[in-house]
Amino acid sequence: MSAETPADPSPFVRLRMQFRAWRGTRPFWAGLLVMIGGVPIMYFPYANLTLGQLTIRMSTTAGAGSLIIGVLLVVLGISLWFQKHVRTFAGTAAILLGLVSLPVSNFGGFIVGFVLALVGGALAIAWAPGVPESTKYGVPEGDAAPAAAAPVIPASAEATDATGAAPEPGGLNMSKSNEPYEPNDLSGTSPVNGANGRHSAG
Repeated sequence: MSAETPADPSPFVRLRMQFRAWRGTRPFWAGLLVMIGGVPIMYFPYANLTLGQLTIRMSTTAGAGSLIIGVLLVVLGISLWFQKHVRTFAGTAAILLGLVSLPVSNFGGFIVGFVLALVGGALAIAWAPGVPESTKYGVPEGDAAPAAAAPVIPASAEATDATGAAPEPGGLNMSKSNEPYEPNDLSGTSPVNGANGRHSAG
């Protein structure tokens, strides 16, 4: 194996690079924060705090509501990972559920779940897909450079060419060969052959 041949990455490095590429195409951190925020909201109402011989239950009358809010936050976090097109809806719903958890679930899981849901929802709303490198500067990769613009001929040069050419017999100007032929019009309204009404008939 020569020194110039790169070594194959290990399976761990390959998996880490694949995970990094997958993570960069979706609001990963927003989904993670929303999921983590749902855990304290649904856990604390059913937890028992033991201090020596004293057991404190933190359950409230709205324990079922706390469980529903926590489960919904976890589901929204998973949706942000695998259904990134619903990020605006999921972020808004996470913020609203975090606000509802304040009076329902022990001040939003002792403020921890509320803050995590709020920050995760805001990150989900603010996230936008990245711009590919090929189109970052406005020119897609593979497209040719824009064609050079045709040179602009000054109006004075066009007028000189039109007036300097000698008209053919019968009033036909061969310098404008692409234009249809019309006989001299003495009314002065024909812009094709340059007649302006001052020529005499015959």
